[in-house]
Amino acid sequence: MEQSAQPKPVLRILGTRGVPAAHGGFETFAEQLALHLVAQGWRVIVYCQEEGRGPWVEDVWQGVERVRIPVAGNGAKSTIVFDWLATRHAARQRELCLTLGYNTALFCALLRVSGVPNLINMDGIEWSRAKWGALAKSWFWLNDWAGCWLGDHLVADHPEIKAHLASRVRADKITTIAYGAERIDAADAAPVQALGLQPGQYLTLIARPEPENSILEVVSAFSRQRRGVRLAVLGNYSPGQAYHQAVKSAASDEVSFLGAIYDKTVVQSLRFHSLAYVHGHQVGGTNPSLVEALGAGNAVIAHDNRFNRWVAGEGGRYFDSVAGLDALLGELLADPAALAEMRAASLARFEAALTWPKILGAYELLLRRWLPRPGGSP
Repeated sequence: MEQSAQPKPVLRILGTRGVPAAHGGFETFAEQLALHLVAQGWRVIVYCQEEGRGPWVEDVWQGVERVRIPVAGNGAKSTIVFDWLATRHAARQRELCLTLGYNTALFCALLRVSGVPNLINMDGIEWSRAKWGALAKSWFWLNDWAGCWLGDHLVADHPEIKAHLASRVRADKITTIAYGAERIDAADAAPVQALGLQPGQYLTLIARPEPENSILEVVSAFSRQRRGVRLAVLGNYSPGQAYHQAVKSAASDEVSFLGAIYDKTVVQSLRFHSLAYVHGHQVGGTNPSLVEALGAGNAVIAHDNRFNRWVAGEGGRYFDSVAGLDALLGELLADPAALAEMRAASLARFEAALTWPKILGAYELLLRRWLPRPGGSP
């Protein structure tokens, strides 16, 4: 008599706006992981947040099952409601969960009491970010603690994040797995030219316009003197926002504000044809935008901190002040050989540790350890 086929391993992914990716790094990661696991024979269910009212919809996208949950509004409160609804639904299924981010980790108590194995990617140290007020910081701090205790296992995207988490829980409860990106070996120059830029004649800066991302410092340093190249700044700059206007006021006529661009083809073209990538993030773990720059072979000029130095490695060049960046830009723009060496170093660092196959393979190995046995326990 033939033996019945082994049931597929199952994973439910919570904590993102869903797939296909259209928002940020966590959504891109969720998409990559879901597609990878489906190709490896898994059943993957992703909870997706949608704006509006109406019934839930369950469908399939490229082999990935989706539970699409409409909630009114699109702000923080709406996301909290969505996270609660998704967590409550997942708790009833009793299947392995991966929660991306800890912003509503208190809800993971429901998974815990329901006996559902749940791994949490703890993301960055959100409560330390300057942009948040006292109430938001308190909420994130509380959920940071809650995630550490309620998750069955934690994923840190950077060794420094693991060190932070290890101050709260034992180190063997934490696995370090960074983020990945696609390698870009070629890209059409037409999208770059359509934006008024010339291939190889501009630097890129891709980040949310917030003080902790050093946008004002980068634009000010670049604008201190004529560079002979442009600085292409991606992001949504609002007329009524004081910081956004301060950045634009500091810019010379060699700075191009391109707006928020989400078209993957355009962003890849911008990265590939860039002379160098400037990364001003001061906090956080492994930043997806920085990994993408490495995968595009960009020379990396980054804010000098322990997060960026680990990601970009010795091949990057680092700054800690407006004056320091001004001098560094002058030095590098006059030295094409140095920029070429930096580009080669970026690709070497990327291939060594940050490709999607390496990252997704590490996740799959970890997830398999936590699959529930037939009896219900991992």
